[in-house]
Amino acid sequence: AVGFLAGCPRGPSLKHSCLPFLGHRPEVIIGLHSSVEVMDHKLNPRLCVLALLLCVGGKTARAERDSRPNFILMMVDDLGIGDVGCYGNDTIRTPNVDRLAQEGVQLTQHIAAAPLCTPSRAAFLTGRYAIRSGLSSTGRVQVLLWNGGAGGLPPNETTFAKILQRQGYTTGLVGKWHLGVNCESRTDHCHHPNNHGFDYFYGLPFTLFNDCRAGEGRDVLVDLQDKLWGASLALSLAVLTLVGARLTGLLATGWRVIGSLATLCILGFAAWLMPFHLIRTWNCIVMRDGDVVEQPMDMETLGPRLLHEAEDFIERNQQRPFLLFFSLAHVHSPLFISKDFVGKSKHGLYGDNVEEMDWMIGRILNVVEKLDLSRKTLMYFTSDHGGHLEDRGAWGPRGGWNGIYRGGKAMGGWEGGIRVPGILRWPGRLPAGALIDEPTSLMDIYPTLVKLAGGELPGDRVIDGRDLMPLIEGKVRRSEHEFLFHYCGAYLNAVRWRPRDSDAIYKAHFFTPNFYPEGAIGCYNLRICMCHEGYVTPHDPPLLFNLAEDPSESTPLSPDREPRFSEVLRRVRDAVAAHERTLTPVPHQLSWSQILWRPSLQPCCGGPFPFCSCAEEERST
Repeated sequence: AVGFLAGCPRGPSLKHSCLPFLGHRPEVIIGLHSSVEVMDHKLNPRLCVLALLLCVGGKTARAERDSRPNFILMMVDDLGIGDVGCYGNDTIRTPNVDRLAQEGVQLTQHIAAAPLCTPSRAAFLTGRYAIRSGLSSTGRVQVLLWNGGAGGLPPNETTFAKILQRQGYTTGLVGKWHLGVNCESRTDHCHHPNNHGFDYFYGLPFTLFNDCRAGEGRDVLVDLQDKLWGASLALSLAVLTLVGARLTGLLATGWRVIGSLATLCILGFAAWLMPFHLIRTWNCIVMRDGDVVEQPMDMETLGPRLLHEAEDFIERNQQRPFLLFFSLAHVHSPLFISKDFVGKSKHGLYGDNVEEMDWMIGRILNVVEKLDLSRKTLMYFTSDHGGHLEDRGAWGPRGGWNGIYRGGKAMGGWEGGIRVPGILRWPGRLPAGALIDEPTSLMDIYPTLVKLAGGELPGDRVIDGRDLMPLIEGKVRRSEHEFLFHYCGAYLNAVRWRPRDSDAIYKAHFFTPNFYPEGAIGCYNLRICMCHEGYVTPHDPPLLFNLAEDPSESTPLSPDREPRFSEVLRRVRDAVAAHERTLTPVPHQLSWSQILWRPSLQPCCGGPFPFCSCAEEERST
């Protein structure tokens, strides 16, 4: 107090010279200035002491707030665990991802909560299995299919972004969303990232899919498209035949009948034309916050724009705690054709895309280092699920490699569909080069971030994720997850048990997908595996594996080979029963009524609907 009093001037200049010490609190400055003037420029010692306490307390509080880490979460789309060097690939070059692992903690048993985009990302953002938010399906459609559908991440779900936003973080999402846009009108944005805790959004409200580039094929309900087109052609031919017969006198069919058939023909044609033929316009769009800025999007410039937006978000928020979810469009098909990377890898266009993705991760890492943010920034790298084995195109395979693990994308039980890269880097806080071979989940990021940000987990719902910090800091040896439940759609596909008294990791499969052709490693007849009856083989008793000894799940255990066989199945069944008691009915977000295209919900720019068209004016290269 003596030092403060000695250095604090008298008179009107007080409010200027003490501004840094008072923490820019105008109410304190005004009160102090008025007291000084009233006392004829004589200091009030008690008031100066009070100002000192306020100033020290304010600076301490700000220091505590500013000591909270930044978060940069980088999620690649459809990347296989075997596609990067630090997880065993020695032919595709990923030096930047490998560097993250060398300077941080690498999780070798990091598990997605679902084997497809929409449910996996819902679980990641909410820390809860997707079935709890209604984003799981009992039928063929397991992801959102249109921006103009009504389904999505329910507004009553609490994402980690929403909690961090309340804690004073600036939050941004750059890239893919795929969790819905609207509920009841074109502009209600009930499912939009801005309504789920992200202050800023730039990117794809939907996802990349083959229809976004001409010549890459079709992805959405192809059999239904063909039936509608075939029915329209048949009705058109019937109408023309009847008209000709009537005009020539061969038939006396009434014009009313012909008119009814013509109306059916027009309706069938419209049912194909509007949602399917124009699907590139409806789904392949770019939004900035709530505004559509490009429709349809230019894929050739999309990657550089997303990267620039991510870098810019970090730079403009470097002075305050921030959360950036960089949700890359790479390496989902259709693959990017970038002149700086085409032909550079040993694995065709897919390998080129993986190496371009790695370069983008390097750019983000460079920005963090340039701004001297490394020691106050937790960086996280992962994929939303396993690589797509069955995806092939004119350029060759378009899907990822899942290493030694069986299965891939859309397979909720096999490891290849759900085991993904998991790397966390935080110099000065996390050990460099650490390997952790314990079951962890993408859902664990939720409680980890909330705790580090000083927030509290919601108390009105089940959170399935667990705080990772004790494990990755080396304070504990074992994961908090004794059981993990592996869903395929709304069906419980498999359960993983990590006994507390052993190093074994058991996994029981209740059903497995029917691969085709016989002996194949995927569902090449459908191009993606299904989860419902008719497309799977149930197992009773369940197929049982010990992943600690057989990570490729090649040889099922039997009672004569595994002494604990009966005990494992009993413990798994008990765990399933306990888990199912925590599930409550919620609105189904992936029902046909929710996912089918509705003109009234379609985001649109440019002319009046349906004449939607616009291009982003300024593009970064």
